Amino acid sequence: MANATNVSGEDSLIARYFKPLATDPGAFALVDDAAILKSSGEDIVVTTDAVVEGVHYLASDPPGTIARKALRVNLSDLAAKGATPAGFVLTLALRSKDDAWLKPFADALGEDAKGFACPLLGGDTVSTPGPQMISIAAFGRVPSGRMVGRTGAKAGDRVMVTGTIGDAALGLEVLKGGAAAKALASDSAARDILVARYRIPQPRNVLAHAVRDCASAAMDVSDGLAGDLVKLCAASGVSAAIDAASVPLSAPAAGLVARGDVRIDALLSGGDDYELLCAVPEARCADLIEAGRAAGVAVTVVGTIVPGNEAPRFLDGAGRELVLKRLSYSHF
Repeated sequence: MANATNVSGEDSLIARYFKPLATDPGAFALVDDAAILKSSGEDIVVTTDAVVEGVHYLASDPPGTIARKALRVNLSDLAAKGATPAGFVLTLALRSKDDAWLKPFADALGEDAKGFACPLLGGDTVSTPGPQMISIAAFGRVPSGRMVGRTGAKAGDRVMVTGTIGDAALGLEVLKGGAAAKALASDSAARDILVARYRIPQPRNVLAHAVRDCASAAMDVSDGLAGDLVKLCAASGVSAAIDAASVPLSAPAAGLVARGDVRIDALLSGGDDYELLCAVPEARCADLIEAGRAAGVAVTVVGTIVPGNEAPRFLDGAGRELVLKRLSYSHF
């Protein structure tokens, strides 16, 4: 630990903003350069995601929402694996040490760390001349051999999703002044709902145990339902048939589709949903739906896993195949 008379700017920043978040004994109050994550026979699940200014969030987004998004996108991955959060490490690349930005960022990060029982274990802070970047690696626990992967989907499983699809993509469009912003110009409540979904994901960690018990394969929807379903099916060596009319939409999204302001394929391929996508044996579907009902999270059957190696098919209400202009959001 540095002497009080020789404290670096980085040490001062860490002590002021992030030491209060390091509540796990294994973090050693952030005075060491490593941490201990104890295990009692469980498997440790590790996931990491970065959020970059101008790519995953806008420079004008409030620092508190940026902090929550950075942690929650990782928590969403843990939920899809059936894992209970155990802690996280943080890398923060900043252009400047701005107290007006750092305080609300750290406050919001601390609230989420406490709310999701996922304490800060350590990390690093650096300066950058380029866009700000927040990278988090999160750790979770599952009973040995029980992590839910992408490779277990089987023909006959039902495809299920939590929550609603496409809201975050619409929220980004609202913030950028696109078609959704124009269509909802007189509906501030709808705009606020969609923007909140973009800025602050709602990871479904309350369903982690149910996913572990019910799903044969799962992942979170981060780059778009269509594209992420392709990934899950490819990993499992299967295909899928999806009833696009069954894909759950929020009231604002459904209204935009019904009026022709937004095409359904834009919602199927939009990113940042952070809902759960699961392949579930038919006999366990009711259990997952009931677990969602008890937790206040809607769970919807949207299709079926089928044999084959072709890309999943999305069908309209008349059984015609939808031709998607793109499958998912791309960061490149």
